[in-house]
Amino acid sequence: MTTTVELMDYDEVVERYDPVLGLEVHVELSTKTKMFCGCANAFGGDPNTNVCPVCLGLPGALPVVNGTAVESAIRIGLALNCEIAEWCRFARKNYFYPDMPKNFQTSQYDEPIAFDGYLDVVLDDGETVRVEIERAHMEEDTGKSLHVGGATGRIHGAEHSLLDYNRAGVPLIEIVTKPLVGMGARAPEVARAYVTALRDLLRAMDVSDVRMDQGSLRCDANVSLMPKGATEFGTRTETKNVNSLRSVERAVRYEMTRHAAILADGGSIKQETRHFQEADGTTAAGRAKETAEDYRYFPEPDLVPIAPSREWVEQLRATIPEMPWERRKRIQDDWNLTDEELRDLVNTGAIDLVAATVDAGASQADARSWWVQYLNQQASTREVELGDLAITPAQVARVIELVGSGELTNKLARQVVDGVLDGEGDPDQVIEKRGLKVVSDDSALLAAVDEALAAQPDVADKIRGGKVQAAGAIVGAVMKATKGQADAARVRELILERVGAA
Repeated sequence: MTTTVELMDYDEVVERYDPVLGLEVHVELSTKTKMFCGCANAFGGDPNTNVCPVCLGLPGALPVVNGTAVESAIRIGLALNCEIAEWCRFARKNYFYPDMPKNFQTSQYDEPIAFDGYLDVVLDDGETVRVEIERAHMEEDTGKSLHVGGATGRIHGAEHSLLDYNRAGVPLIEIVTKPLVGMGARAPEVARAYVTALRDLLRAMDVSDVRMDQGSLRCDANVSLMPKGATEFGTRTETKNVNSLRSVERAVRYEMTRHAAILADGGSIKQETRHFQEADGTTAAGRAKETAEDYRYFPEPDLVPIAPSREWVEQLRATIPEMPWERRKRIQDDWNLTDEELRDLVNTGAIDLVAATVDAGASQADARSWWVQYLNQQASTREVELGDLAITPAQVARVIELVGSGELTNKLARQVVDGVLDGEGDPDQVIEKRGLKVVSDDSALLAAVDEALAAQPDVADKIRGGKVQAAGAIVGAVMKATKGQADAARVRELILERVGAA
């Protein structure tokens, strides 16, 4: 039975209510091993193969902190302009869930490693918004549940569930914002822009692959509404594990319209977790949301506190790379881009790809054209992020080089790119397999020209009579005969020579 959920028109929502957001972003670190044991930290693999007594929580097994994960946590905190704790420790967060093998999560509670920071994010129109960071703390990930037999893939209605503990114990950094207020109608856009900026920062630091489709970056979006003029926050809901940038914006917007409809009808919001439905952009109820007291936090007795020296912190500060937005400004100046051109690159997620293609030898104009236009279209058609297309900047640069040398036409180049995207190999291999090189042999071109002229004698007469624009029809016939592999400019030259109009 389908239940219709009442929603309020978005314009009315922001006219009557002030949204309050809180964003919690979980980042899986790309360390070689897990947070507290030596098991491999690798995505995929056969279920329950990267496990040991420690990450399975077997009696007597003792954890050891991953030093690289601590370094990454400090570097992330510094990049987010946070204070780094001089002394902090882990805690046990107690709750029962099948994919939590120990029945508690080793996390940090009131003593995070990084706190009181901020991240400035740029919206689509160039406005900058400062998002204040409450904390960035270390913890471990849970395993994964696979619910079998239901229509939705969720536990409700499933016949049984399977558990894979490969992910249990993977190092996580949870980055929690302070309440975001005063965003009004732009709240969903701010949420997306913040997660986008955070993803770009983490990728630049090389601490995570930030693959939202694989769960290495996940956002929990907390939403509440206050009637205009109120000062007390409303009851919040938490939409869990939203796994795409577009979905972050959609989830916040949907919850705002759902909350508003309930409040306007005299109802109250239930504090709960909710799940985002990609198919239709809605959310569905999960479980009642616990409070901190429900988790019964207490210090982890099996791990010593962490006390990073100030010298170590400053050494790590020196490893922070150029921030993505600083790099964009430098690129804009170097390439003489307008603000609009830069926004196009940023909004399509192409700027780093274009820069890498330029580094591989292409001109920035050609690199921009390929990534922003044809490859962006392909990403949309294939329903993937631009950076997830199965083609590298070096391969794009090679295609551009072949076009520049005359070995490929633009039409053939697109076919080569399609072959690379379809997994047929690198550009040269695709050209060889598909036979896509430009026909540059004049004897072969002349044969095609003669055949086309003979088939259209009236057009040939027009060309001889001085109407050289009529040569376009013959060029088209030759291109068709050569399957688009002829150099159109050279074909035109040969046509004019053949009819004596050159």
